[in-house]
Amino acid sequence: MTDLFQYTPGTSPLHRMNPITKIVLTLAVCAAAFLTDNLFVLLFLLLFDLMIGVVGRVERKAFSIFKGLFKVSLFLFVLQALFVRRGNRLFWIVTDEGLLTAAAVVLRLLVVCLPLALVLAVTQVSDIAGALVQVLHVPYAYAFTLTTAIRFIPQFMEEMSGIMEAQTARGVEFDSKNFLKKLGMLLPLCAPLLISSVRRTQATATAAEVRGFALRTSRSGYRQYRFGAVDFMGFLVSAALVAGAVLIP
Repeated sequence: MTDLFQYTPGTSPLHRMNPITKIVLTLAVCAAAFLTDNLFVLLFLLLFDLMIGVVGRVERKAFSIFKGLFKVSLFLFVLQALFVRRGNRLFWIVTDEGLLTAAAVVLRLLVVCLPLALVLAVTQVSDIAGALVQVLHVPYAYAFTLTTAIRFIPQFMEEMSGIMEAQTARGVEFDSKNFLKKLGMLLPLCAPLLISSVRRTQATATAAEVRGFALRTSRSGYRQYRFGAVDFMGFLVSAALVAGAVLIP
């Protein structure tokens, strides 16, 4: 599970694309998802996300993330269908508008979450920081903070998995089907995870300071992030997605 958010080497067009273009494309997909309520447009955006995974040769990660989000989406779908009372009643307290709203919420969640994870699968975190500093002139301290938080996600997940395995060896059963009971068993594990996170953060800050973090500028990086034909194609696709979401009723 932790490898879902790690970089996968490759030579696909997405791997060769400038990190800034990937960020723009991701933001365009997210913006298009929030600018439209058309279910067909949202379905197209979802297929576009899965196509990104296929083009980037990370389809296994794309479908694994989709499978994990689908379970959460079913829960949200039921909640929306039960609590939205507008429209014509179909059965019990479920209305036609409630079903449409629930479908839109679920599709929007899937559309927004997938590209964010897929960008990490085809882009090294160091390249994201370098491109933000060199191309967009973001202060290195801010870029470092963002990329460090991203880099720690799989590590925190691995530590949480290790803590759960240690508790399982002591007889704790986390595979309970009772959601409230399982939540009650997981909450106490947040304390050791928080303590280990603080220790890791302090160690990272000390290492960065020793390596001259305060002296680093936008010219400290050696790699140049230039734009090519694939990047201009990415910008055109981004503009087309946003325009389509706005213009299609």
